Amino acid sequence: MTAIDIPVLPIPKVSVVTGASSGIGRAAATRLAGMGSTIVVGYNSRPDAANDVVRGLPGRGHVAMRIGIDDPNSIAAAAEAVRGRFGGIDALVNCGGATTPIPAGDLDGLTDEIFDRTVQLNLRGPFAMIRAFRPLLERGDNAAIVNISSIAARTGIGSSLAYVAAKAGLDSLTIALAKVLAPKVRVFSVSPAGVDTDFVPTRTREQLEKIAEKLPLERVTMPDDVARAVVACIVNLTSSTGIVVPVDEGRHL
Repeated sequence: MTAIDIPVLPIPKVSVVTGASSGIGRAAATRLAGMGSTIVVGYNSRPDAANDVVRGLPGRGHVAMRIGIDDPNSIAAAAEAVRGRFGGIDALVNCGGATTPIPAGDLDGLTDEIFDRTVQLNLRGPFAMIRAFRPLLERGDNAAIVNISSIAARTGIGSSLAYVAAKAGLDSLTIALAKVLAPKVRVFSVSPAGVDTDFVPTRTREQLEKIAEKLPLERVTMPDDVARAVVACIVNLTSSTGIVVPVDEGRHL
């Protein structure tokens, strides 16, 4: 048999992960660090948790940094700090976000304030991050952006109508930015559903298990399942951009 030369995968030297103090963000930071990437652990209001993440990551040079994705000054300061420390970055993972659960039929309960705040955090925030970090990504090697979306954008079922709309907007933004930022930067959405985290305050493990029983793969999605998809986009899908990758046990089917 003739040996087949397998190309060496392009490991991101520096990765910025927002919302990395817990859940999917923490799992993505851990996976990327395990491959040899230096991680900027972005957090909003929990510096102790972010520093715990930094201490637990394999490798060296990781740093916790406040990045309030609803605060333009915080984003600008973070981009400048990352530029000064690293010069450029190879991956940006937009995990930061939040939701306020409101039943879909409760249109009065979904106030303008809740709607605007949900869109601000889950749509405008990732865009603001991409806008600020674009110059650093363009200095990177085989750079990629991964936006953490939700299958709610596709199914129309989520924690609130505002959240559904914001994530649908994020997927559309991903496709549009893939065109704008090519060829230097690839852009992806990773679209999970019902991940076992504390992201939705009212959701229990028991509820997730009942939902999982009805899914094709019959299991609850864990943060590391999503993290592995994030890594695949950054490292493996080097000939892809502008795609939405479901990580939902087949819920979209």
